[in-house]
Amino acid sequence: MPDRTLPTQMQAAALDAYGGPEVITLHTLPVPEMADDEIVLHVHTAGVGVWDALARQGKFLPEGASFPLVLGTDAAGTVVAAGKQVSNVAEGDTVYVYAFARPKGGCYAEYVVTKGVYAAPIPAGLPMHQAGAMPADALTALSGLDTLALEKGRTLLVFGASGGLGHLALQLARLQGLKVVAAASGDDGEALARRLGADLALNGHDDVEAQLEQIRNFAPDGLDGVLATAGGETLDTLLAAVKPGGRVVHPNGVQPVPTAPEGVEVKAYNGQTSPEQLQKLGQLIESGPFEVHVDQSFPLAQAAQAHEKMQGHYLGKLALSIAD
Repeated sequence: MPDRTLPTQMQAAALDAYGGPEVITLHTLPVPEMADDEIVLHVHTAGVGVWDALARQGKFLPEGASFPLVLGTDAAGTVVAAGKQVSNVAEGDTVYVYAFARPKGGCYAEYVVTKGVYAAPIPAGLPMHQAGAMPADALTALSGLDTLALEKGRTLLVFGASGGLGHLALQLARLQGLKVVAAASGDDGEALARRLGADLALNGHDDVEAQLEQIRNFAPDGLDGVLATAGGETLDTLLAAVKPGGRVVHPNGVQPVPTAPEGVEVKAYNGQTSPEQLQKLGQLIESGPFEVHVDQSFPLAQAAQAHEKMQGHYLGKLALSIAD
């Protein structure tokens, strides 16, 4: 490895068998070797997401996964080495990364090695601990908005607006000039959605017909689009407020798949990343205001507790705080 000051060993939260949160334990592992198109990131913060729980269960694995399996698809930190083919970031830069493909291990570690094209400078004004919890959900939210392709001034329902993906989609939609109805979870979720700029914030625990009436009063001509981060009877009832010709989009994996009225398209999509998409995301964030709401951060040694927390109620994102 070009930088001889790098350690050869690191601490990582990894698993040796699939199972519940308890299978995640602290390991001492070699720092992966870097190729010419890769960077070594000294991780400050790693995001914790539902896809990590699926990988822990053996259901949603990156290519080439093997034990000990280091979880984690997104992080922020400092580039401590960069291969000679990497031109978009350099040693010493503070960056965030979205590394769905990570054959050399995930981000629940002091160091992660990933393709340079998966990294981007942290947007101005965004704290590093927020940047590390953001990439996977933010890029998935942006891909959903791209799939909807709504013009400025149109009306969008974000269903699940207090969750990791939803609270970021709410803000990105507002930054694109959309009018946002936010259906959130509980009183605290409704308060978060309102604070983050929702034009209309709904408490998803309220009577669903009352929620539908609020939407119709807000958008008497009907909603132009819906970004659904979850499915179910409440969503399907609210979809009656979508105008004919409107569109409902949801990330692949949302169950049950939304059922919309006749004349309303339902489309599944995957989150996309590329240097261009990372640049677009950064520019939107810098046009702000923008906040990644981190409900709770855990030290690396408590990654299992973070996964336990993920099974209950929380707002926004969970994260691992790995380095100062």
